[in-house]
Amino acid sequence: MTTEVKRLIRVRVQKGAKFKRDGFGKKRQLSDSWRKPRGQHNKQREQKKAKGALPKPGFGSPIAVRGMHPSGFFEVLVASIKELEGLDNKTQAVRISATVGDRKRVALQDAAIAAGLKVLNIHTVRIKAKKAPAKDAAKDEGKAKKGEKKSIKSKAAASPAKKEAAKAKPAPKSEEKKAPAKKAAKSKAESAVAEEKPAKKEKAPAKSTKTPAKSLAAKTSAESKPKAAAKPASATKAKKKTDSGVKKNE
Repeated sequence: MTTEVKRLIRVRVQKGAKFKRDGFGKKRQLSDSWRKPRGQHNKQREQKKAKGALPKPGFGSPIAVRGMHPSGFFEVLVASIKELEGLDNKTQAVRISATVGDRKRVALQDAAIAAGLKVLNIHTVRIKAKKAPAKDAAKDEGKAKKGEKKSIKSKAAASPAKKEAAKAKPAPKSEEKKAPAKKAAKSKAESAVAEEKPAKKEKAPAKSTKTPAKSLAAKTSAESKPKAAAKPASATKAKKKTDSGVKKNE
């Protein structure tokens, strides 16, 4: 962009006027976009003071920069790659249409940049192809989960085999040593019980031997003592009374 073009653009900015429609501040539904006043008694149409200026031939921008973008290029609306043919990259810039989708926009932007054209509304588009790794990652996660499940199943299947192998293995030395000790302790207890039972049987006859000695001593003492006088039978027998009160024996 030459210095003369820059100067004319600056003049256009300073000279430009913003025309607003009449009554845009009185009603909320009215915007400030320009509408020509047509009323018979409209003050703006009659050019009353402080009612706003009307567009006139003095407010226009210089012809050399009229319709030019502030960057110094003339805009060209483009919707396909074919429309890029025949454009001058020194004076013209490209504006991609809003109707173009993201997939075609990427190709169109690349083609314009390759041709040396300036893109006024260039966008950084997120390509959908980037989401493919995410799907691959999801697949990898699914495969990993399946592998984990298979490993768990294999471990579960291997655990019974391990248990059987553990049962088949001989007991360790420590267990072998402990088992005879327990058996020896049991044998000692059984022998002690067996010894105690015969001892009790032997004591029983000893008591029987002593009893005759006592009986002999009692007999000798009885013989040495004088016999008591025998009481008469009549004295021993109790006299019974009948119902009449008379003694029976009398």
